[in-house]
Amino acid sequence: MKNLKWVGISLGGLTVLIIVVGSILHLMGQNKLNFAPTVTIANVNVASDQSTLERGQHLATISSCNECHGNNFEGKAFVNEAPIGYIPAPNLTVSGPTVDYTDEDWAGAIRHGVAKNGRVLVMMPSFHYAEYGDDDLATLINYLRSVPPAEKELEPRKIQFPGTIIFGIFAFDSWSVNQIDHTKIGGRNAPPMEDTAEYGEYLVNITSCGSCHGENLAGNTSNGPQGPNITLGGNLGNWTFEEFTMALRAGQTPDKRQLNIEMPWPQYSIMSEVEVQSIWSYIKSVDALEDNQ
Repeated sequence: MKNLKWVGISLGGLTVLIIVVGSILHLMGQNKLNFAPTVTIANVNVASDQSTLERGQHLATISSCNECHGNNFEGKAFVNEAPIGYIPAPNLTVSGPTVDYTDEDWAGAIRHGVAKNGRVLVMMPSFHYAEYGDDDLATLINYLRSVPPAEKELEPRKIQFPGTIIFGIFAFDSWSVNQIDHTKIGGRNAPPMEDTAEYGEYLVNITSCGSCHGENLAGNTSNGPQGPNITLGGNLGNWTFEEFTMALRAGQTPDKRQLNIEMPWPQYSIMSEVEVQSIWSYIKSVDALEDNQ
């Protein structure tokens, strides 16, 4: 009986310890998610210019904004799993929370991964959008402000235990705001729209190719879509430019295999000839790497 008593006391003490540690980690994670690291926002001045709306729509499409925010930018639930919580990709129209965003607020969200209220934007691929040139970013913001209202009720973000620990402790360093060198953002425009490797690299960044194909483009082996090696060290080494164009714009590989829409070829189908050529030029300019392991 005496041994059972000590076992009970030990188990009780362990339970209390687990609860205390869990509570501390929960509060730490919650605090880190609600208060992003202090960064200097590289602002842009956005003019209400009707002539740039077509370009802004083009950028929003090839950057796959609607993949997370809905076909009409009405927003949608990105994560809705008990007990982790609820994370929406917000409504970006004038019906949503961005209606009162300033130029700086938009720039902070898109290029820095920081919301207007100072929270960390989880899952927002700002580490790629950080490469947006000031001129293109201004054009994109101008377009998003012009999108017709889309009424859709979305609950506010609510990350609860154990989501606060998962997102706020274990995964915290992986969020864009912690991946970006914020001192290098802004102060430059997009490269000229010409068939150059420089412009191709720019497009590869703002279209988030690295999210699926790995940051070195040699294939993704971590979480998320497992895109293949797209350096010339992979299958692309045997492709022609015409075959690359068909895969990018129509989602069809040289062996007639249809790519699923995890590869956002429907969005890339609107790319101009110069855009496709420049991406091909960039791919040919990088090292031919073996598949990431």
